Amino acid sequence: MKIVKVQYQTGELPFLEPFQTSYGVTKTKSFAIVTVEDESGLVGIGELDALVTPDYIEETFQTSLLALDNWLIPSLVGQEWEHPKEVFELFATTQGFLMAKSALETACWDLFAKKEQSSLAAVLKGAPILDEAIEVGVSIGIILDLDSLVRKVATYLDQGYSRVKLKIKPGYDLEPLRVLRQAFPRLILMADANSAYENLDDWDLFDQLDRLNLAMIEQPFAKHDFVRHAQLQQQLNTVICLDENIRSLDDAKTAMALGSCRAVNLKIPRVGGIQPAREILAYLQQQDCLVWLGGMYEAGVGRAVNLQFSAFANFTYPGDLSASDRYFAEDIVTPKAEIHRGKLAIPQGVGIGVTLDSNIYKS
Repeated sequence: MKIVKVQYQTGELPFLEPFQTSYGVTKTKSFAIVTVEDESGLVGIGELDALVTPDYIEETFQTSLLALDNWLIPSLVGQEWEHPKEVFELFATTQGFLMAKSALETACWDLFAKKEQSSLAAVLKGAPILDEAIEVGVSIGIILDLDSLVRKVATYLDQGYSRVKLKIKPGYDLEPLRVLRQAFPRLILMADANSAYENLDDWDLFDQLDRLNLAMIEQPFAKHDFVRHAQLQQQLNTVICLDENIRSLDDAKTAMALGSCRAVNLKIPRVGGIQPAREILAYLQQQDCLVWLGGMYEAGVGRAVNLQFSAFANFTYPGDLSASDRYFAEDIVTPKAEIHRGKLAIPQGVGIGVTLDSNIYKS
């Protein structure tokens, strides 16, 4: 195959309500939809999900666009490839910019699956996908009023979400988690710190968190810090989950060698696309490490990619793939991702299974 044209268009979706983490408050979702076209005129679509500020990782939305324009799109256009698993290697001379690479790479997977007249999940699996829907969890930002927090969680449980992740930071950690555990004794509850804690001096806090029967504590320490995570994991019964640390297969190998975690939140954009995500997933499963799929508050294209990948991977732990109306009043694709009895339907049809909604977004 050969890509003869690449285009992208940026957009923004307002969140239904501000989403607060240890990094700060986010009110809108910026994204870009990337289209890749082959010699026959067939088009694949991908989504750029880099954040506006360099807090989650170094790459930002603006630097991603810069990388697309100057290096990544020129590396792709006109190059011959037989299978999309080869596409990531076309970007090898450009360091970093994994989210920009992912936008192009996932678009090529969508294109390839369409050419094969198959769903992306079936192409990845090499066989038909029998599951029609997958169980999902929900991520909740920092809500200072704890009564409101309990009501919010109750609402999501009524919708069928089977797992709740609460964002935490110093000063907002033990008490809200205790309140939720008391209100929902059997809830699959986890905490996500987004690198908010600096060192093991917070041992008393972690010791108390260890008594709350949490499913896991995600990314307590700084990105790239494998040693402190390993030290903490040795001291806790609760599973430590890494997110920001895992950018590559080598990162996954480092985490396993040091014992830095017992779970990984795998995000396709953060590792550069579907092929590197497949390689990381296969390795971690061989190591008996729990892997689940996280999200970047994607618009409809990115969410459809996540659902297709989840169907292929048969994850046993619900990922952060909430319905689109969890975050946005409207989405940019048809069909929209809607929760039904705690599950999201896997988009049917070829490729990622969704089409851009021309009433909202024009590619």
